[in-house]
Amino acid sequence: QVQVVESGGGLVQPGGSLRLSCAASGSILSINAMGWYRQAPGKQRELVATIISGGSTNYAGSVKGRFTISRDNAKNTVYLQMNSLKPEDTAVYYCNAEVKVYRLSGSYTANYWGQGTQVTVSS
Repeated sequence: QVQVVESGGGLVQPGGSLRLSCAASGSILSINAMGWYRQAPGKQRELVATIISGGSTNYAGSVKGRFTISRDNAKNTVYLQMNSLKPEDTAVYYCNAEVKVYRLSGSYTANYWGQGTQVTVSS
């Protein structure tokens, strides 16, 4: 019913930049919030940044000032601009969307995850 697909990961040197994209598609009435999470090897998944439909944003302390989350509501797409990347930013980055889903029997709200995209920061 709803698909979430990330793109834009890759290998970058410390201090470099990457831009991640995430598009949601399917039986979408509206999207309440979208966000980025990451999981490094041996660690739990953690929040990176979120943005709600009104545009308010929230960032993890470790990325504040370096990462910027933005959203194109018309395209159901969220972006994560990552600057001044550090080796500790290396992880699989996942996109999450809180979606109001259209059904003939009545709409409902659910969370959907993408498959993840690898970001590696290394010289």
